[in-house]
Amino acid sequence: MNKFFKIIGAVAIINIVARMFGFLREMVIGMQYGSSYYADSIFTAYTIPNFLYLAVGGAFTTAVISIYNRENTNRPLFVKQSFTIVLFTTLILTAIMMFFADSMLHVFDVGGEEKSEKIYVLAAKLYYWMMPSSVLLVLSSWYSGLLNLHDKFHLSSFAILIYNAAFLIIGVALSVVIGPFGYGVSALLSAVIMLFFLIIGYRKLKSHPVGISFTHNLSTKELWLMVLPLVIGGATIQFYALLHRLFATGLGEGAISAVNYASRLMQFPQAILITAVTTVIYPVLSRKEGENDIEGIRSLYSKGLHYLLLLLLPVTVYSYFYSTNLIQVVFQYGQFNEQSTAMTAPVFAIFSLSMYFLAANMYITRFYYAKGNSLAPVIYSIVNVIGINIFIMVYFTKEYGAMAIAWGTLISSFTNYLMLVLHARFKYKLKFGMFDPSAHYFRAWPPFILITLIVYLSSTYLQFDNKFLTFFVGVAIFGSSLVALYWLFGIQEFKELVRKLLAKFGKSKKDNA
Repeated sequence: MNKFFKIIGAVAIINIVARMFGFLREMVIGMQYGSSYYADSIFTAYTIPNFLYLAVGGAFTTAVISIYNRENTNRPLFVKQSFTIVLFTTLILTAIMMFFADSMLHVFDVGGEEKSEKIYVLAAKLYYWMMPSSVLLVLSSWYSGLLNLHDKFHLSSFAILIYNAAFLIIGVALSVVIGPFGYGVSALLSAVIMLFFLIIGYRKLKSHPVGISFTHNLSTKELWLMVLPLVIGGATIQFYALLHRLFATGLGEGAISAVNYASRLMQFPQAILITAVTTVIYPVLSRKEGENDIEGIRSLYSKGLHYLLLLLLPVTVYSYFYSTNLIQVVFQYGQFNEQSTAMTAPVFAIFSLSMYFLAANMYITRFYYAKGNSLAPVIYSIVNVIGINIFIMVYFTKEYGAMAIAWGTLISSFTNYLMLVLHARFKYKLKFGMFDPSAHYFRAWPPFILITLIVYLSSTYLQFDNKFLTFFVGVAIFGSSLVALYWLFGIQEFKELVRKLLAKFGKSKKDNA
């Protein structure tokens, strides 16, 4: 278990750097184009290829890991079979999306009500350059899955860092020369770089060779049976992003950008944690399921959710009360002005409340997949993401604007969480919170309540004219309160972390002496 969490920690560090580069890209676009139709065009053009990468690529990767670990799988053949299926499926989907490019752009209402020809042409150019990158991105996801199967978690995570860094550097450099169109070229080139890096990494393993095979057997049948539900059940955040874009159209200039900036900032902390955890946990879970290690699976489930709660709930509190200040510090530069902040901050405040639920939902679904149950997450995603979420946006967007989009995400992610937890409790005896008497669940709530009160008071009474002063004072109060209260109330996970850090620090001092 200790080795498991050490690996997660190392992967999390790489993910922090990778996400920082991705986040810097959003910040630079905000500085250059603010909440204009230019920014809307960039984000809209990237929506579909990014959806295919995360939803389709993620589904194939999850299914491949599960089937590869089964005893009856012919692994050398399956590597070729899965590569062939992933390659040709993505090529066909990409070709369809490019053929219907005009229809896709009209669905997203590119150019606004006045249908500016200049904006539409820009979005079309961006789309045609970004769309082919989806093939490379999905293949990269597949290669990452193979590397994770061989415990090369750091390598697959480092590839995302390279991709985000290349996307940022190439995009900014080209945008200076050819304007916003540079981000379209950058999307394609950075995908090429990431795929090349992963191919080299996999070849160095000298494992099963990658190739083409059209042989159909039980493994390919199981792959398709797993992938189709996984696209719906395992791509919750991607479906949210797609629906955000659709419902933000028609809300006026900058609405798409405001929702994008707010959701990106909300996803930053939870994405770092959940990406690190799920990157490591699914191969481990698949092995434990194959070994029928029931107690090990239950321990991973309970401890993982408890750690997410301890980490993300305080961050949620801080993000909610300091929403305006965070948007100012992160985005308010250049063309991103006070008006842009006024549009984005309220949306971000509501989005931030869904941080834990989105992360926990992604974590819990991995336990369903490890048990071969992809149907339940699909049903719950349809009910919540497509049902409750869309209902809220349809009936309240006209009155509340972009905030209704955030409310839809919050309410539907919460109801999805309840359904997944209750189903896991009664179907698989996986316990968490009030269902798990062995956990320190209730001990965490007094410090949560006190942290909420302290952060509320500091955000209300310690506001300064300088946004950075407000930010640093807020972070200092939040951080010191978190450390003091977790220690005072005896949060075992926190005390264990402190002891390990002190022991490591003491050891390093002795080695240097």
